[in-house]
Amino acid sequence: MLVLTPTQLFTGAEFIEGASVHMHDGRIVDITRTAPAGALELKGVLAPGFIDAQINGGGGILFNDAPTPDALAMIAQAHHQFGVTGFMATLISDEPNKIAASFDAVEAAVLAGLEGVLGLHLEGPWLSEPRRGVHPSRHLRDFHEDELQLLARKRCFPLLVTLAPERISQERINALADAGLIISLGHTAASSEEIDAALVAGAVGFTHVFNAMPPMEGRKPGAVGAALTHKEAWAGLILDGIHVHPVSARVAFACKTAQKLMLISDAMATVGTANDSMALFGETIGLVGGALRTASGTLAGAHLDMSQAVRNAVTLLGATTSEALRMASLTPAEFLRVDHERGRIAPRFRADLVLLDSTLKVSATWIGGKQVH
Repeated sequence: MLVLTPTQLFTGAEFIEGASVHMHDGRIVDITRTAPAGALELKGVLAPGFIDAQINGGGGILFNDAPTPDALAMIAQAHHQFGVTGFMATLISDEPNKIAASFDAVEAAVLAGLEGVLGLHLEGPWLSEPRRGVHPSRHLRDFHEDELQLLARKRCFPLLVTLAPERISQERINALADAGLIISLGHTAASSEEIDAALVAGAVGFTHVFNAMPPMEGRKPGAVGAALTHKEAWAGLILDGIHVHPVSARVAFACKTAQKLMLISDAMATVGTANDSMALFGETIGLVGGALRTASGTLAGAHLDMSQAVRNAVTLLGATTSEALRMASLTPAEFLRVDHERGRIAPRFRADLVLLDSTLKVSATWIGGKQVH
């Protein structure tokens, strides 16, 4: 039994002063209002570990370049220092063999109990050409029937797919949703009517809202307008102050609230390193002014970690600390359908925890009761 007694405990629903969290065999077994003998006293706020639905890389590794369990271990380790206890390994649109390798890598990592690897996020290749961003044109395509069989196969981890509804029929979206996939809409130029139809068919969220979408206009609300008005749909937000203007981000926060708006890092290989550049599909991506860009100026993922995103939620959105923490833990857990054991500090939940100081910087991270940072 390991017992932690922080200055403050945030359970995912409320703050408690001086409570103790009892952990055993990777799970939380009790929360008491008093500290028993032998409890480890911690200075700061103990909160549910952060869950990131979109990590492309970290620690100098890009998942596309090395879709292997060893690479996932290095990426996970790079993000432990930022409080991430569960993440979706994200594969940018690539060749079919890379997609197959990503499935194998994530499955092996999950079965081996690799700390932090939650599931797989396929960001493409079924994306809109006009809104592809840095996704190479040569890898984009329409959705084919044989791919339905691959994606719909029963797996031991959550599978998130970002797609553009103009690349796939409503019937196939419905088939993927029925198979248990989490369907998110992104990199799309679809009309709001097409977006509405995709949501009816089974899509449940939006990938990095505002980015890789046409701007909302008075007579053309598009994907952004649909994302902001559909109350039941989740939306990911890259909150670095660069990808989305703070005013636009505050609009999203006002519309979606902390219950449906989730923080994502869209982290690339430079996160967790001192590197100021990286390679992506043979092109050099430079880090300038906190942004990763191609030579032509196109944003290429983000140099952002989840702890910074949480702090930005407070400073840029005007969110309360509890709202900021929820958007980094319980909200993505609900989106990924793992909220039965993640996103809260409560009995029977996984002992995935993060300790934060008074400035919301990470002091320590535990995954399954094991301190990893």
